[in-house]
Amino acid sequence: MKSAEAVALPAARSRTNDFVALAKPRLNLLVVASSLAGYAMGGGEISNAARVIFTVVGTALVAGGASAFNQVIERGPDALMRRTRLRPVPDGRLQPGESLLFATLSSVAGLLILAAGVNAISAGVALTTLLTYVLLYTPLKRRTSFATVVGAIPGALPPVIGWAAARGTLSPGAWVLFGIVFLWQLPHFLAIAWIYRDDYARAGFPMLPVIEPDGRSTARQATFYCAALLPVSMAPTLIGLTNTVYFGAACVLGLAFLGLTLKFARTRTVPDARRLFLGSIIYLPILWILMIAGRV
Repeated sequence: MKSAEAVALPAARSRTNDFVALAKPRLNLLVVASSLAGYAMGGGEISNAARVIFTVVGTALVAGGASAFNQVIERGPDALMRRTRLRPVPDGRLQPGESLLFATLSSVAGLLILAAGVNAISAGVALTTLLTYVLLYTPLKRRTSFATVVGAIPGALPPVIGWAAARGTLSPGAWVLFGIVFLWQLPHFLAIAWIYRDDYARAGFPMLPVIEPDGRSTARQATFYCAALLPVSMAPTLIGLTNTVYFGAACVLGLAFLGLTLKFARTRTVPDARRLFLGSIIYLPILWILMIAGRV
């Protein structure tokens, strides 16, 4: 017969895992990576371990808090979608009240770490990220397909957090990095929306593939934003942040990304949408590596 301790331990671990899942750690890994890239491109000292750690931990906590708020607010629609119905809140493993407490504590802790351990500007950008994600993007998802564009704003702010952590200012380089991530997100998210369009329709989200099911608008917008990303991704060289090697590499990488987008635009099939999605996941980390390697 199992002891009470033997039964309680797996249960405690399960609850811990559920709270971790609220923060969407896999998704927020890219958020943290983008923040670190912004820090490096802003000339931040990697040898300053405390500042790097505070930047990473603060950004991760705020991002995790935003994700948790989002899951609490959308627990009803999430319960209707196959890909989200097993999340901790819609599945009933965590209650909304305790999840809101987790979201609040995580967000406040992250903001305090950035404000006290880094600087006020990085904390201010992180607060803007949190508020636009929770108070603008999340409620707009139930109202308009334009929410995808609005959601790209907080999604593009992590490298700006890193830049502010490094420099204490928001100079033009920060907004170039913002522009790159902003434009990158849109073909990325449109590919996801196409893959899961039936799920989004079931939950009542008016995503572009839901309200225009032939996919022409989805394909057209994905192509437009990906094409716009190409010159913006080369802008770091034009403003003196990177060398010409990066310029050429970014051009090749951007053309490859655009090729995946054009293929999806022609076929509008789920397999090609998945290839575009996977290509977008590969594109951004490689671009950051090339950019940091070419920094001047």
